[in-house]
Amino acid sequence: SIVNAILGEERVIVSDVPGTTRDAIDTHFTKDGIKFTLIDTAGMRRRGKIDEPVERYSVMRSLRAIDRADVVLMMINAYEGITEQDKKIAGYAHESGKGVVIVVNKWDIYPDKDDKSTLRFTEELRDQLGFLQYAPVLYTSALTGQRVPRVTELVKYVAEQQSMRIKTSVLNDLIRDAVSINPPPMHRGKRLKILFMTQADIRPPKFIIFVNDPELMHFSYLRFIENKLRESFGFEGTPLQLIVRARDEEEYR
Repeated sequence: SIVNAILGEERVIVSDVPGTTRDAIDTHFTKDGIKFTLIDTAGMRRRGKIDEPVERYSVMRSLRAIDRADVVLMMINAYEGITEQDKKIAGYAHESGKGVVIVVNKWDIYPDKDDKSTLRFTEELRDQLGFLQYAPVLYTSALTGQRVPRVTELVKYVAEQQSMRIKTSVLNDLIRDAVSINPPPMHRGKRLKILFMTQADIRPPKFIIFVNDPELMHFSYLRFIENKLRESFGFEGTPLQLIVRARDEEEYR
């Protein structure tokens, strides 16, 4: 339904029954001069309902579709809420380093809506999908067209965010500021020293952090550095890969 709403025409078969679409279907279109390929994945039922071999094959095809994608639209049914299958698929997209936009569809029939419904639902999303804190959330209705034009806008934005490159000099200014605000803690009488950081790749953005001893880098301090990167540069909708490597201090000097 959301694919048809984006395209403005009945291009793919629509059914209320999950699993109707068996294969991933590629649909090419152009909007505002930008070429898009929409991969409408096979419908994925909850794991307990995956009994037939063809159903399992559909799930496998959907996972392969994520591998091919740049940006994943993580579709959540507003009426049903977040399912275990949703969590597994979202986790796969995250671990695959894909850009993610969370699309909460059927918002027009969400029960007992008030002026704080989106806030409460978003809080639940952040709680249930904790690893997708960076993903923007969009509330849509394929039936009424509510906010559907925003889907391609967000996809374009996230694609730009995950392709962003930051100069090494700018990254090292950020590291100096971060360390001055929150110095690395001592561990067994030894302090972590961050020598420099550089960006190694995009889609997803990958950063190499050179330190005196990688074992001194606690995951909480690595999260602090990630938060500083996001505060300074955005990177909305994309996971970040931070890799810690050893570098001799004398060699660095």
